Amino acid sequence: MADLLAMSEAIIDGKMDAAGVGPINRINHQLSEIGDGVAMVEAFSHCVLFETDDGLVAFDTSNHLGGARVVEEIRRWRQDRFNTIVYTHGHIDHVGGCGAFIADAEDRGHPRPRVAGHDNVAKRFDRYDLTDGYNRIINERQFGQFRRAGYGLDGGDRFLPPSSPKPDTTYADTMGLSAGGLEIDLRHAKGETDDHTWSWIPRHKAICAGDFFIWNFPNAGNPQKVQRYPVEWARAMRDMAAQGAELFLPAHGLPIGGAARIRTVLEQVADALDHLVGETLAMMNQGARLNDIIHSVTIDPAVLEKPYLRPMYDEPEFVIRNIWRLYGGWWDGNPANLKPARDSALATELADLAGGALRLAERALELSGADPRLACHLAELAALAAPTDSRVHQVRAEVFQARRERETSLMAKGIFGYVANESKALSGD
Repeated sequence: MADLLAMSEAIIDGKMDAAGVGPINRINHQLSEIGDGVAMVEAFSHCVLFETDDGLVAFDTSNHLGGARVVEEIRRWRQDRFNTIVYTHGHIDHVGGCGAFIADAEDRGHPRPRVAGHDNVAKRFDRYDLTDGYNRIINERQFGQFRRAGYGLDGGDRFLPPSSPKPDTTYADTMGLSAGGLEIDLRHAKGETDDHTWSWIPRHKAICAGDFFIWNFPNAGNPQKVQRYPVEWARAMRDMAAQGAELFLPAHGLPIGGAARIRTVLEQVADALDHLVGETLAMMNQGARLNDIIHSVTIDPAVLEKPYLRPMYDEPEFVIRNIWRLYGGWWDGNPANLKPARDSALATELADLAGGALRLAERALELSGADPRLACHLAELAALAAPTDSRVHQVRAEVFQARRERETSLMAKGIFGYVANESKALSGD
């Protein structure tokens, strides 16, 4: 078993660079004890476990392919029944493995575990059924590299695995659960999702935080997903910071021990979100367009160098777009984008003015190093104007692959890499 608390202490207190500790967000399906009767299985999303006098309480179940491995690892530790499963929220890397927990109960002749979560989890599941195809597409763009490494996220034939049940115990704002003498306070707050639960476990002075904290910049701007809530997210972080927890258990990354350490980390995350919201709203209130805002509002680079605020998954620019969407709607302020021409029509016209689609592509290649943003615009226009031109697609692949390699966030890398691979296939490479 790894000493996960010692690892996080070394990183946060500056005793060791994160690179010296090794990966923070690990997918190893290994269980480590965090305290007396508390354990964590590190998986695509972790499973956090508490012993009670009547079985185990599990926070989250990992994804569809990882659920059985998580259960197997738990059974190396304890044989007690699963009393309660708490969904911190309805994302499939948290609920997708639930079928393995239920199957384990059936195989052992144990009662079916209670499944608890916020009221909106069921609504999310219904939306996943309505948008199954779309979610499978964006899942491949965002997490395709994990699938190829054997850590596929979705449920196989369906984005949401049919074996993942809706919660049978739900609540709106707060709810107290009792499981085998262990008292658990469930608290709803919007953040990455509108169905998120963070929990206070008084006996252990512990918080189970779900995805409110992921050891990266908050996932408050995902470009392919529904609305995120940075204001409420920051408020939830401050509420958690004020709780006086001595053990903080996120669903990704390392657990954190020590009340002062926990409070400092959570308040710094809240500060970063509040800064983006304040600066973005100030420019919106002055009538700025979205494009002006995303090129003007920044965060101190020193903040982004903190090991738990690095823009390695999401990034501030995407969060700004989500703030705009939350308060300003979908129109970006550019009048030409209110009722735009077809992308292909605009691309064809500009290609004709430039001397052909290949000329646009060649200019994109020339700009790729100095101005990758502009280069991507030109490469995309060239491909739209000449969708069957293999040379144009060779250039598009090269430009977007170079862009991918310069990015830090998994969101940007996933999309740019997907585009590059798309053009590689169309070019015959």
